Amino acid sequence: MSRRRFLRIGCFSTVALGMTLCGVAAMAPDPPPVDLSSHTFGEDHIEDRVLIAYASFAGSTKEVAVDIGKTLASRGFSVDVIPVKEKPSVNAYQFVIIGSAVYGSSWRAEATEFIETNQNALNRVPVAFFSVCLAGIAKDEAALKSARATVYETVRSFVEPEEEVLFAGKVDQNGASLFLPQWLAQFFPTLDFRDWDKIRTWAQNVFDVKEADKA
Repeated sequence: MSRRRFLRIGCFSTVALGMTLCGVAAMAPDPPPVDLSSHTFGEDHIEDRVLIAYASFAGSTKEVAVDIGKTLASRGFSVDVIPVKEKPSVNAYQFVIIGSAVYGSSWRAEATEFIETNQNALNRVPVAFFSVCLAGIAKDEAALKSARATVYETVRSFVEPEEEVLFAGKVDQNGASLFLPQWLAQFFPTLDFRDWDKIRTWAQNVFDVKEADKA
């Protein structure tokens, strides 16, 4: 994160604190509800089915998962995007992508639990991981490599992915409630660092080798 961005966050937090102390907090709007639903894209080709299982707190990771699903569908895959909390079956798919929001350098617990529970099935199909976090803002490959090693350390012990990537995330009122009191998070500005070109480029290339083997 740049110094300018960091200062911007700090300034907004300070302003929010001052407004709250002046009695304005009661006027702040509630954060919008988060939609963590399932989606299906593409035609129902049994031999080309992809599961994208995601864990999201504020909805940013869900939006990334959906965009990846749309891109894969444009490549001819049949894609189901399903939150891990619904415990989708891995056995019905030939490819699996698992994504999670990152908090405290770790995946959300439900995503790690999903991988641990399904590790035998996941080790029989090509698997890719993606994470959505502020560490994804880094442009330096060494910094990204170090962040990936930390974020994926636990889940790699269950499944070794063919692909793994970090995407920059988004912070809004819902996300800010993870590290700020709710009364202060209500004033937090929406800061969206997601690079949709990077996300779509990754989705255009993931599982390319397997596609070539199948051709």
